[in-house]
Amino acid sequence: MENQQLGKTGIFVSAIGLGAMPMSIYDRPPESQSMQLIHRALDLGITFIDTADSYCQDESDKHHNERLIHKALSSYQGDVSQVVVATKGGLMRPNQSWVRNGNPEHLRQTIRVSFEALGGKKPIDLWQYHSPDPEYTIAESLAPVKEAVAEGLIRFVGVSNFSVAQIKQAQDVVEIVSVQNQYSPWERQPETDGVLEYCEQAGLTFLPWSPFGGHRRHQNLEEIPAIAHLAQAKGVSVYCIVLAWLRSKSPCILPIPGASKLSSIEDSINAVNVKLSPDEVQKIDQQTK
Repeated sequence: MENQQLGKTGIFVSAIGLGAMPMSIYDRPPESQSMQLIHRALDLGITFIDTADSYCQDESDKHHNERLIHKALSSYQGDVSQVVVATKGGLMRPNQSWVRNGNPEHLRQTIRVSFEALGGKKPIDLWQYHSPDPEYTIAESLAPVKEAVAEGLIRFVGVSNFSVAQIKQAQDVVEIVSVQNQYSPWERQPETDGVLEYCEQAGLTFLPWSPFGGHRRHQNLEEIPAIAHLAQAKGVSVYCIVLAWLRSKSPCILPIPGASKLSSIEDSINAVNVKLSPDEVQKIDQQTK
């Protein structure tokens, strides 16, 4: 597995990560299947796993995904010392909806629950503020995060769904190593809003969420001629082409495709071996504007 540095931390992780959300939301698979999937991802060399306190069915199920990942890592027969688990906080799940909550006291509390859910033995590898809440300033929301770093509950900090201006505000409070924003053939805003360029300049890792367009759109990738043609020509799936396309956009990009089936993560891994020429990237760009 190819590796890349997480921000400027000196920590190297797999160039393809595992997005664990599908294992804990609506139509989640049996726990045994999820455990098998995570173990398979580790076998294949994946050392970066993305989760969140809100990857669950509703508020009564909060932190489900974090506990699942900890259980899987604890039962794995191999070495997990190099595995980085990135979690997030700041979204609530009332009735399966997504609601922002940047209340400092809530964040202070959920960080502690996440710390325990992930084992409670070492700092959270990477904690990310899930989405800025307009009810609170970024400085107010990140104050308890800075405290948690000082207390040894969090090692590194990232942000999610942030603009460049908001990233800079966050950096005034605490060191930031990563940004997780939506980026896919249908959502190319990071290319134009300055976030991707800023991540390159500041040495931040960019984690594109929903790289295949999410639950509703991922099956439509076959309908983009350039992607379908390249997949056929290179003998790989359309998903591998999308991951290779994303990786070609910037060396700071680390895709985290979600998976709930073994076949999905086994397929995504193949993307590290897919190289696209500038002309091939341009053809995809032209058909996904």
